[in-house]
Amino acid sequence: MNWIPACQADDIDTEDIVPFEHAGSQYAIYRSADDEFFATDGYCTHERELLCDGLVMGKTIECPKHNGRFDYATGKAQGAPVIENLRTYPVKVDDSDTVHIGIG
Repeated sequence: MNWIPACQADDIDTEDIVPFEHAGSQYAIYRSADDEFFATDGYCTHERELLCDGLVMGKTIECPKHNGRFDYATGKAQGAPVIENLRTYPVKVDDSDTVHIGIG
């Protein structure tokens, strides 16, 4: 697995999301209220809308286009119009507070 540096921990507010692009792919990096970090594909599985423009509520990301919701910790689709789960990625934060996602 390749660990790719995505951002600094301070770049993400609590219960928020930031976009990350690597090698032509879009990802979304989340910071929970419990100060945990998560990563998913950056596009909604319904109509490929960028999730970084969506609303984070607890551990749910709501797509800005049709209000489809996902559990960003597991990637599970939470009902219509989204029916396909999001792909998730492992995340680690190093001693310098750099957030890395595991790709590959």
